[in-house]
Amino acid sequence: MQLDTILKRAMELEASDVHLVSGHVPMARIHTIMTPLDFPVITPESAERMVKQMASEEQLKHFSRIKDADFSYEIPGIARFRVNCHRQRHSVGVTMRLIKEKIPPFDSLGLPEVVKRLTYLPRGLILVTGDTGSGKSTTLAAMIDAMNNRYRKHIITIEDPVEYTFISNKSLIEQRELGDDVPSFASGLRHVLRQDPDIILVGEMRDLETTAAAITAAETGHLVLSTLHTVNASQTVERIIDMYPADQQNQIRSMLANTLQAVVSQTLFKRTDKKGMVPAVEVMLCTPAVRNLVRENRVFEIPNVIETSRQMGMNTLDNAIAELYFNGLVSREDAIAQAAFPDKIERQLAA
Repeated sequence: MQLDTILKRAMELEASDVHLVSGHVPMARIHTIMTPLDFPVITPESAERMVKQMASEEQLKHFSRIKDADFSYEIPGIARFRVNCHRQRHSVGVTMRLIKEKIPPFDSLGLPEVVKRLTYLPRGLILVTGDTGSGKSTTLAAMIDAMNNRYRKHIITIEDPVEYTFISNKSLIEQRELGDDVPSFASGLRHVLRQDPDIILVGEMRDLETTAAAITAAETGHLVLSTLHTVNASQTVERIIDMYPADQQNQIRSMLANTLQAVVSQTLFKRTDKKGMVPAVEVMLCTPAVRNLVRENRVFEIPNVIETSRQMGMNTLDNAIAELYFNGLVSREDAIAQAAFPDKIERQLAA
């Protein structure tokens, strides 16, 4: 069974993910639906061979020791995949996320215009949040690419693993991958300030040390972009503050109020008008009112500010979902299922 043949078939079907599990036929997630592919059942031996085809010797040693490994795999000139190998029921399981070779144009992603305007900011912290598979990496790649095509700057990314590969245009871009190029996000961030960056992309703010280093980099005049697995702006602010010990939380509220520029939270929906996916996007811009709420520990009031600041480009997730429904892009069932307040949006959609 040829790995590349399976992956190319999944790409033809517009899959977002491919699952290779011993004892099952290859499966692909196509527009959110898990779909079997027309290939033989994967044996434990063939799964092991696929892993050896994709992973380096060092990655195989890590997988043998930890039983989990993350890395990337490329079919040259066609596509890259973000790969997770793991053990299940004494055999190998592989999950692969498709990363298109070409970075999608910003205007093709269905994002609000205000997100594009964020790429003009000179400094501060921009966070793109959402569940796994919500398109965070694609949004960040489009933002970096827009700045690469506009500015003569130095852009450094720290990723786990490197997903989209950038070609330096007006800017000089360096991409560092955890494991091969840098031991951890926190380590990479500690040293990045000595590498003369203007713009820094951190794959994920997954722990206190990384978060603190990212905020420090933003404080020192750099533009920092990163992600969190949170579903809206207020939860994002709370998650960051809760990472810190209680005796440091007042200080981090002040630092975050000064450095945070925007939170973009997105959820992907299956389109009803044609094949494909469309994002619903919550946008919080850090206006003086929002900064005061963060500083004064009144984060629960942020949704109200977003709701009353739509003329500035802000939008709540539920309003974004309702707009997609009224524009005929998503189903009523999906809209209600993924809303923050299902009862409220159900009434809104019935109006």
